[in-house]
Amino acid sequence: MSPKEELTSRFIRVRQATTMLCSPLKEEDFVSQPVEDVSPPKWHLGHTTWFFEKFILERFKSGYQAYNPHYNYFFNSYYESAGDRLARARRGNMTRPTTSEIIVYREFVDHEMLEYLESTRDLPEGLADLVELGIHHEQQHQELLITDIKYILGHNPLHPVYADINADFLLDTGIVDPSLLVLEEGLYEIGHSGEGFSFDNELARHKVYLASFGIMDRLVTNGEYLEFLESGGYEHWSHWLSEAWHWIQANEVRSPLYWQQEGSDWFYYTLAGYRKLDLNAPVCHISYYEADAYAGWKGKRLPTEFEWEAACQKHGMAQDVSDNLLDSGRFMPIPVQNNSKQFYGDVWEWTASAYLPYPGYNKPPGAVGEYNGKFMINQMVLRGGSCATPLSHIRPTYRNFFQTDKRWQFKGFRLAETI
Repeated sequence: MSPKEELTSRFIRVRQATTMLCSPLKEEDFVSQPVEDVSPPKWHLGHTTWFFEKFILERFKSGYQAYNPHYNYFFNSYYESAGDRLARARRGNMTRPTTSEIIVYREFVDHEMLEYLESTRDLPEGLADLVELGIHHEQQHQELLITDIKYILGHNPLHPVYADINADFLLDTGIVDPSLLVLEEGLYEIGHSGEGFSFDNELARHKVYLASFGIMDRLVTNGEYLEFLESGGYEHWSHWLSEAWHWIQANEVRSPLYWQQEGSDWFYYTLAGYRKLDLNAPVCHISYYEADAYAGWKGKRLPTEFEWEAACQKHGMAQDVSDNLLDSGRFMPIPVQNNSKQFYGDVWEWTASAYLPYPGYNKPPGAVGEYNGKFMINQMVLRGGSCATPLSHIRPTYRNFFQTDKRWQFKGFRLAETI
């Protein structure tokens, strides 16, 4: 298979995967936007289609005319260079175009993309890179789709089931105490090598000095976090950063998102429905504030993103079926399996590192330069992927980033300490 044929095949697979993720939804689910952070599923379908139309077809395909000029306003997310756009908080007001009209739009753009790729003998310079970026962009939105769907369904009093999930992991009867993976002081290579795909914020590769440290060999569990909660962790200011203490008071936060106490028992919503809290599964849907507070309560800390990457490169490189990523079809974090160190999948892991450019980082020109660089302020880095991240989309150098109060994504953490 030629490189162009492989690229075309991956384009088809990723587009089909997005459609499959939407297949369990009912018509009304496609329009809902309970909060600003959550986008309606039909908007994701339109936006990922607009991306290929705007940045590839309109630029490279001779004579191509936009399917509907108004869609640029509806489906532009944050690209200033692409013109005006609908405010994020108003996406749920967009009853038109309908979901069925967006699906037709999606099919039209797919046809135009495939016709262009198949009929073009030699792809213009830069085109393959843009298609590759579009594929990974769509995989990011597949994860957003799952997390947004969970928020939509999880805040419905009926607690609808998204999908019947293979529950073999529920047979797990316990979990071993964590131990430390120790890395000695020294210089460590951080960042992407430049071979193969990466986002620009993973560059440039550089050396970082790290003092000796230990990092937990698995994620913090629901049961461990429950001990913090039941000890009064949310009730005493001494565990919390000043801004965090104000946040939990102002928003009356007393437990992770989706947790609900009934008598002496705790339950939570999963995409398999409402169920009793699995004490051995990784704690999930927590803010940076909560992760930091728990770490301090335990007398530990969160790892830096550099410590996390160094440990992952040493202990977490083997990706196999035990990694609980989107491909597993479970759509939820699960107890540690088969001696995995859980560096990949289950939950994105908060780190103690602010989202900043690496030494030598150069923001690309044009719209591509708006993808990551302009968000390098007031956010923290997360690593490792989650149960909603496609396997082919994750790598040790991947840098996710969110504001400190965000909880709707699949986010958890592991502990570290200086030795």
